[in-house]
Amino acid sequence: MSFLNRASKRLLSLDVFRGLAIASMVLVNNPGSWQHVYPPLLHAEWHGFTPTDWIFPGFLFIAGVAMAFSFAKYTKAARPDPRVYWRIARRCLVLFLLGLFLNGFPTYNLSELRIMGVLQRISLAYLLAAIAALRLPRWGLWLLCLAILFGYWAALMWVPVPGFGAGDLSPEGNLAAYVDRLLLSPPHLYLQGDFDPEGLLSTLPAVVTVLSGYLTGGWLRDQPRQSLTSLTLVIVGLTGVALGWQWGLIFPINKHLWTSSFVLFSSGWSLLLLALCYETIEVWRWRGWSRPLEILGMNAIFLFVASGIVTRILYRTHIGTGEDAPTTYRWLYETLFLPWAGELNGSLLFAIANIILWWLILYWLYQRGWFIKV
Repeated sequence: MSFLNRASKRLLSLDVFRGLAIASMVLVNNPGSWQHVYPPLLHAEWHGFTPTDWIFPGFLFIAGVAMAFSFAKYTKAARPDPRVYWRIARRCLVLFLLGLFLNGFPTYNLSELRIMGVLQRISLAYLLAAIAALRLPRWGLWLLCLAILFGYWAALMWVPVPGFGAGDLSPEGNLAAYVDRLLLSPPHLYLQGDFDPEGLLSTLPAVVTVLSGYLTGGWLRDQPRQSLTSLTLVIVGLTGVALGWQWGLIFPINKHLWTSSFVLFSSGWSLLLLALCYETIEVWRWRGWSRPLEILGMNAIFLFVASGIVTRILYRTHIGTGEDAPTTYRWLYETLFLPWAGELNGSLLFAIANIILWWLILYWLYQRGWFIKV
């Protein structure tokens, strides 16, 4: 990781979009009580889609958009500087190791350490997408995306899984879960179970999510900052939502499996949100409202890791002694929010207060020009 004293020149709407994604991620990951959460702030139990299901693909999508801007000088060259591959590999390795660090914190029981996770998926998806972006022309990237989406669909629907057969999309019987159990083993999956929502095989369609952002960014980079650009994003976004919805009738939209229909559907929504950010910030230049999200977006990975560490500490420590002593996390919720706000609202306000506290920390870093990059 490194500290940058100032931000590089960038499209402000990208930081705002990233800030919205990371703020939403931290918000839904830290309710006061998991027993009291408004349904839109939960993932779909299996098939289906909620606003919360957009957050992770939205973050991957905007990573792809930003990649198009940062890779511009490399992709325009006849042969990219070989050192760029080292920088990509180093960044992805650090992200993967940070994910392992979070998964094991604070006990690090290696026999049950979950190998995959959110940061690990970002790492692998970014790595594969970056290599493809540097090595393939634009038409080659489109073909790769189509091959992955249709290949993943075919694999999950027609490759038989021992004990379940082909086309079983249940949590235990799908091909992605079988591959994870085979290669990683159940003790190293999510909650030491039969399925990992950030598993190996399901990371392949996540690469397409990054590439959809990259292709969007490559186009956006060359467009004038005008409303026609935003309108084009809206049209393509609505098309993605419609195609994903239609495909979902035969290959269900499922964030846990990262189905091909989910890729199209979530990328469509990401395009619509990007159009909104782009139009208001870059075209209309209404920027006052965006500063809080910009601050979060410029230190997004730091926020995710640091908040994850603090949350784990709050769950591991207790207020008082004895077997019934509440965790610090539960005590804060039940003492500061539950008595006056009630169960659902108190749980939500706890999560909002958490975001506000982290924003104050990131604002302090922002004021000093400190941006912690991987």
